[in-house]
Amino acid sequence: MIKRLIFVLHLITFITIAVVLPISANAENWSQWRGPFLNGSTTEKNLPDNWSKTENVAWVAKMPGPGPSTPIIWGDKVFVNAAEVESNKLWAICLDRKNGQELWKHEAGISFGNKNGNNGAVSSPITDGKYVYFFYGTGDMLTCDMNGKIIWSRNIEKDHGKLQMKFGYGASPLLYKGKLYLAVLHSYTEAEEVPGLPKPMSYLLCIDPKTGKDLWKVERKTDAYDESVQAYNTPYPFESKKGSLIIVEGADCVTAHDTTDGKEVWRWGSINPGGSRNFRQVASVVSADEMVIFCMPRGRTIFALDGNKLGQLSEKDLAWTVNGNIPDVCTPLVMDGKLFVLDGDRRVMTCLNPKTGEIYWQEKLGINDVFQASPTGADGKIYCINMRGLVVVLSAGDAFKVLSQIDMGENGCRSTISVSHGQLFIRTPENLYCIGNNAVKK
Repeated sequence: MIKRLIFVLHLITFITIAVVLPISANAENWSQWRGPFLNGSTTEKNLPDNWSKTENVAWVAKMPGPGPSTPIIWGDKVFVNAAEVESNKLWAICLDRKNGQELWKHEAGISFGNKNGNNGAVSSPITDGKYVYFFYGTGDMLTCDMNGKIIWSRNIEKDHGKLQMKFGYGASPLLYKGKLYLAVLHSYTEAEEVPGLPKPMSYLLCIDPKTGKDLWKVERKTDAYDESVQAYNTPYPFESKKGSLIIVEGADCVTAHDTTDGKEVWRWGSINPGGSRNFRQVASVVSADEMVIFCMPRGRTIFALDGNKLGQLSEKDLAWTVNGNIPDVCTPLVMDGKLFVLDGDRRVMTCLNPKTGEIYWQEKLGINDVFQASPTGADGKIYCINMRGLVVVLSAGDAFKVLSQIDMGENGCRSTISVSHGQLFIRTPENLYCIGNNAVKK
């Protein structure tokens, strides 16, 4: 009896190892703009810390035009948005990850003109491995299966009114637990009321990804005015002790909404204490453990609070704050128990304890041009690309260290670097580069 029990235990152990090892060995997909953990990090290993435009390059794919959105990768497929320069056509594109060859593409609409570097292809695609969801600043939305068959399409403006943004709508939707969430914080008071359409408002919208139909919509109320009503960031999911929440920052406050119906669970409203009229929100929320972490616009302050709270919150509810060298545009990175904050305007990287706000180190990058893409973390490294196309690779360790600088040779780089299958995907205005240690020299 004992021998049989020992045999069974060994058999269970063997089966467990056989099942678990292949899963852990699989490469991670980059399914949304902030990656598999929605915080800018991935567990991918064996990534390069140095390359050139010819060395460690697996392939280069010519893009039809610029798109500040982030490349999305699932298996052997890469998805990108682009706005064609001459025609302003918006494209949904799928490439082969192995060689960069185009597998399929669809015209998705007509982009608005360039607005301070933004165009209609700012929002990043999203995929769950079965379908891929493309969204554009024009309100156009296109959903395809992985082979390019169009499943459904719609236009948000036609259903909910014009998107009133100074620089064009630029947030990405969020796909979470089988639902799509879209935050629209805009200057709704400038929109005309149209018969048959809902009244103009800022709102959080929940969409059924299978059909494209609205599941619910809640008004996002605010006392903000002028440009401060507008936000260009992406909603963020948070698992609280009370249930699943969607965090929305912008229009002078941060709110948490129940995923079932959008009901507001808590609100913190002091990200614009001076009542400025141009405090538009760009950087998105992140979290670490129980902390919801968010940045004041214009690079003033970063805050953290316990996301399990309820009701109207005040300064007393803050866990910690840090002032100075805070990003205006770049969303922070959480990796290996650390919080990395890139002040893109001042070109300063800060490493903090996300639980306490303690600064481990803070250093200037020694670079002239600003950063608008967010930092990406993987394999003990941090990858950042500035507007001039200079990639800075930093150590994510306990001390500041620059590992390398690589010039991609193109101006106007706003797309965050993505990582999957041991490769880096770098989107410049003209090209998409696939970089990897095992790539053949060109």
